[in-house]
Formats: sequence, C-alpha cells, structure tokens
Amino acid sequence: MGLLEDKVVLVNGGSQGVGAGIVRAAVREGAQVVFTGRRAEAGDKLAADTGTRFVRADLADAAQARDSVVQAVDVHGRIDCLVNAAGLTSRGSLLDTTPELFDQHMAINLRAPFFSMQAAVTDMLARKAPGTIVNIISNCAHGGPPFLAPYSAAKAGLAGLTRNAAHAHRWDRIRINGLNIGWTDTEGEDAVQRAFHGAGDDWREKAAAAQPMGRLGQVDEIADFVVFLLSDRSGVVTGSVIDWDQNVLGGLD
Repeated sequence: MGLLEDKVVLVNGGSQGVGAGIVRAAVREGAQVVFTGRRAEAGDKLAADTGTRFVRADLADAAQARDSVVQAVDVHGRIDCLVNAAGLTSRGSLLDTTPELFDQHMAINLRAPFFSMQAAVTDMLARKAPGTIVNIISNCAHGGPPFLAPYSAAKAGLAGLTRNAAHAHRWDRIRINGLNIGWTDTEGEDAVQRAFHGAGDDWREKAAAAQPMGRLGQVDEIADFVVFLLSDRSGVVTGSVIDWDQNVLGGLD
C-alpha cells in the first residue's frame, strides 16, 4: 500500500519542476492524479509518462484556478488532496517593480492558491470528508532578497493564508500545511538564472559549492516530503509552515 493509495490528488503547477516531481511521487504512492500547467507539450508528455490527467490552465485567472478542482472532481468524483505548486519568480525590487509585475505575482503566487483551496474545501465539506492541502511557499516569505520583492510579498501572504485556512477548517478534519522551500535545482530556476543573472553553464556547480550541504535542494526530496504531508502518516499536523532549507533562518555567524 502506497502512502496515497486510492487518493485523488490535484497538483496545480504540475507540468514541470517541483510540481512535476510531486506528480510522479504521488503516482508512485498509489494516487489518482490530475495536474495543471500552461505548457501543453510538457503537460501532455508528463501525463503520458505517468498515466495521469493533464488540464491546461492559466492559474492567473481565478476562474481557471477554481475550475481545476471542478475538473478533477468531474473525472474522479471527488478531491482528497490539493497541492499548490505553481509559482512565478520574475525579478523585481521595491524600486523597479511595476504594478503589472506586482499583480502577476499576486495572481499566480497568492490568488490562485486561494481560489483553488476555496473550491477544494467546498467539495470536501459537501461530502463531509477529511482532506489535505499542501502549499509550496518559499523561505522568501521571511523576507527574501531585494530582487524578489513582489514574490516575497505574495509568498508571505500565502504563508498567512495557509495558517488561516488550517485554523478555520481544523474541526472539519481538513489539514492544510505549507513548505517554505529554499534554493532548488529545477529547469525553471535554470532559465531564471540565465535570464536575470547572466549565469553560465556552470552556475549549478558554483551555487552548490556555496551551500552548507554542497548541493541545491532536489525536486525528488521535496516531492517525497509533500507526499508525507498529504498522507495520513503526517498524523494530526495542520497549520504548519515548515522551513525546508539548509540555511538556518535567524542564525548568525
């Protein structure tokens, strides 16, 4: 028996990166998985490789965020677990962020999780059934670097939303937790490093050498932890926003 045997899991932002890793891990643990993404080619390939269902969606549209849950319920009759893994990391500081960039961050990093959670919890309550939700947040919720001002603001909001929703629905036995992930090796991070920081082909090696554990965070390790939080093995835990990183926030040398 896998940790998510016969559970219906929706992974929003599941066509690449951390989200795709979670899709694979959930399937391995016995779940029936639906996932969303904007890139049809990547989504179709992952769906074919894993036997899952891909729903093309632009989660910046609140209606499409809600509809992702509706489509999962239409296919499988219910939703047991939700993961909000979609994220926008476009750079912007306090001084150079435009209203348009700010709104993009809020739409993807905060509004989309809000309304997908709204739809998922609505289904769980209608069935009087327990459920679990995991939000992929960021250690930037604690402050973040100057070039990630709107991202940090949105992720801090998502951390607060995670705790608020967990408190509101604890008596419904709907557990909601978050993961503040640190610097992680993904294809999206590779693109960002090259586009915004002029990184070369050796950026991963340089970045890894500067980390305490000698490597960046790995997608499969994060995915395994998310599966644990989604599953009954994580027990009664709810409202926790866990720092998943190798740098100790608040620690000083």
